[in-house]
Amino acid sequence: MMPALSCEHLTVRYDGSAEPTLRNISMDVAPGEHVALLGNNGSGKSTLLLAAVGLLPHEGIIAVCGTILTRESAGVVRRSTGFLFPTPEDQILFPRVIDDVAFSLTNRGMPRKEAIARSAAMLEQLGIGPLAQEAPFRLSHGQRLRVALAGVLVASPPLLLLDEPSASLDPPGREQLIALLAPYPAAMLVATHDREFAGQTCSRSIVLENGRLT
Repeated sequence: MMPALSCEHLTVRYDGSAEPTLRNISMDVAPGEHVALLGNNGSGKSTLLLAAVGLLPHEGIIAVCGTILTRESAGVVRRSTGFLFPTPEDQILFPRVIDDVAFSLTNRGMPRKEAIARSAAMLEQLGIGPLAQEAPFRLSHGQRLRVALAGVLVASPPLLLLDEPSASLDPPGREQLIALLAPYPAAMLVATHDREFAGQTCSRSIVLENGRLT
């Protein structure tokens, strides 16, 4: 089976930087496999996730579900990928929670009534069903994080790229997230500092150090 995510000799260099942030990374995530991406701040974890959906220029090859990432194929790759930013405000766009979550589905052509029903069910799964009619700016950081995650999961993409999903969650919210993600059928690459969370949701860990896979 082709990998859900494949990187071959991936190198990423930010404009103006003398040294690359990622150096010659080669790795695969199999369909349905949950992989934790570990490393200190600045090791390149977020950079790898951003590069995987074409948000950063790169050298080498990135492929998602068999589609090689290029400027022309970026839209196809992103429709196969659910991306969670570490700051939920970066991806919450609408003035009402239910509309924000449903956008992931209506943007793919699903009728609004069906999209709203599926989005409400996903909010319930994440323990925030009563917030469906709320304005996101009224919510706590942890609640906004779960709203953003609902928008990622509701479309059931085959690959999830999650950047610090357990950050700022209270213990009950963290346990709910573990219960949801541990058996989740999609492939996942989870950048996290939370090793206990990684151990409970992922079957394998890879470690980045100074932009290299160690």
